[in-house]
Amino acid sequence: METINFVDLKKQYSVIESDVNESLAAILKSGQFILGPVVEKAEDALSQYTNANHAITVSSGTDALFVSLLALGIGPGSKVFIPAFTYTATAEVIALLGAEPAFVDVDEDTYNISCDSLTEKINHYQRSELSNSAIIAVDLFGLPADYNTIYDIAVNFGLHLISDAAQSFGGSIENQKVGKLSPVTTTSFYPTKPLSCYGDGGAVFTDDDELAMKIKSIRSHGITDNPYENIRIGTNARFDAMQAAVILSKLKIFDEELGKRENTAQIYNQELKGVVKTPTITNQVKSAWAHYTIRTRDRDELRKFLTENNIPTMIYYPKGMHEQTAYKKYHNGNPLIVSEKLCGEVLSLPLHPYMSEDQVYYVSEKVKEFIG
Repeated sequence: METINFVDLKKQYSVIESDVNESLAAILKSGQFILGPVVEKAEDALSQYTNANHAITVSSGTDALFVSLLALGIGPGSKVFIPAFTYTATAEVIALLGAEPAFVDVDEDTYNISCDSLTEKINHYQRSELSNSAIIAVDLFGLPADYNTIYDIAVNFGLHLISDAAQSFGGSIENQKVGKLSPVTTTSFYPTKPLSCYGDGGAVFTDDDELAMKIKSIRSHGITDNPYENIRIGTNARFDAMQAAVILSKLKIFDEELGKRENTAQIYNQELKGVVKTPTITNQVKSAWAHYTIRTRDRDELRKFLTENNIPTMIYYPKGMHEQTAYKKYHNGNPLIVSEKLCGEVLSLPLHPYMSEDQVYYVSEKVKEFIG
């Protein structure tokens, strides 16, 4: 059997090679490498894909979060409620702005932020302590969070709401795509994401004209149309034209790739249901299937067995943010039971658009063989 890869960017490149090479050659001849017409074309395509009024590209998914928080005025005194079961990027941008990350537990089935835990955590604070504060909901493994409920919570407490959709771009709820599910949505184009470039990149989506203007200014050092007139504190978070060209090429095959991801996930579901804990997808919700993540108490032993059988796996995540050395000072020490449980049980299996069905069945058989 052909080698199983956790992701396979080489095969994907073979599909879009001529289109990418032609686009990159044109950019090299143009001499326009930062922002410019190709970046604007990519932003228009992303806006059209999501139906969001604005798509503002930036230099990474982390910077997408950073410039969004900065544009909203999040800073010292602000509380930002985030799931503990996430990657450090979600937490670090909050701390870098001098705000306080407030860690919340996640849902037992979806692994996304628990609305009950979120409400409970928010109620620990007086209303006066929540001035200019926010919620960042993370769409884990490709599955959009429960934005209808989370939005109501945000409105009730007067909080900003940001969707960290680094893993869920391409997903949807009731046919409304990620990018339109929250007042502000950020995503990442890191090479392993469902829609990716060949380096770092990201984007912010919003329907808010004023906020979009601020984000565009902030990503370019806080300038106006005059590059030497700075009207606010900003940063350097600009997107480059070569990465934009890659995004444009990959967008052409993106829906087809999402269909292949869905097919692979359905085979896994069919083969592994009742063997291990398989992903839960609620009605009217479509996952982008960034990762196919199972759960078992024998996670570490299973991972060793799969490695011995030439099957790569990943653990997202082995330790919650609230237990990380850098963030312990922000947490009161109370256990976040579900997050801590998941850290010892989750295991992501290979899933990408270029896996053969034989490979998916092979991985499934080896999981079943180990579980016995």
